[in-house]
Amino acid sequence: MIEETLDIQTRDGAMETVVCQPDRGTHPAVLLLMDAPGIREELRDMTRRLTSVGYCVLLPNLYYRAGRDSKFDPATVLTHGSPEHTRMRAIRTKMTIPPVMEDVAAMMKFLDGREGVKPGPIGTHGYCMSGPYALAAAARYPDRVAAAASFYGTWLVSDAEESPHLTLSKAKGELYIACAEIDELAPLPMVAELKKLFDASGNPGELEIYPGVHHGFGFPQRKIYDKAAAERHWERLIALYRRRLG
Repeated sequence: MIEETLDIQTRDGAMETVVCQPDRGTHPAVLLLMDAPGIREELRDMTRRLTSVGYCVLLPNLYYRAGRDSKFDPATVLTHGSPEHTRMRAIRTKMTIPPVMEDVAAMMKFLDGREGVKPGPIGTHGYCMSGPYALAAAARYPDRVAAAASFYGTWLVSDAEESPHLTLSKAKGELYIACAEIDELAPLPMVAELKKLFDASGNPGELEIYPGVHHGFGFPQRKIYDKAAAERHWERLIALYRRRLG
């Protein structure tokens, strides 16, 4: 496979992006949107796994507006009250959905005409803070995003502009929303409310609760990693992309 780190130009600057694609043939493109700790080898491994089954994957540093050093070690950043956690939160809390949608547009422009990338529909999926971004992208760009998935997305029902619960019916692509049963950032009453809205939207996708697991279950370097649930998430994601992108 071909793996490189490139700068994608946006209205707000150069967005450092990992680009990973098969070294032969033409393949559909997907966007992998990071969780709060940001770009790290764990996420790079996930791009490689998707590339190995036939997708061109972009993994952008969504914190690029705060500088190229806006990367964190999950072992320290997940310790509440630590200096790294405080620094991450200062960046994270300034992020809203609309500017990230501009970043998605910049990535789609980058993909247009790139050698080895199949023209047309793309997929997008996000973890943690980026679950809402992935779903919002399907609503903002319904004629381009054919599949979108959120894995333990945070605050999927909120008062944020373009909150996913407000835009479910705008998506033409298939949506998949995976929620952890134990998740203070997406508590079960919120998930139940979202499920009602999802069902009413008429979207052909699915909202699934993963029983007995915690927020972050899909990351192998976390203490709460659950292999069975993580493999199910890969099965669901790849099946979604196969159905909608090929």
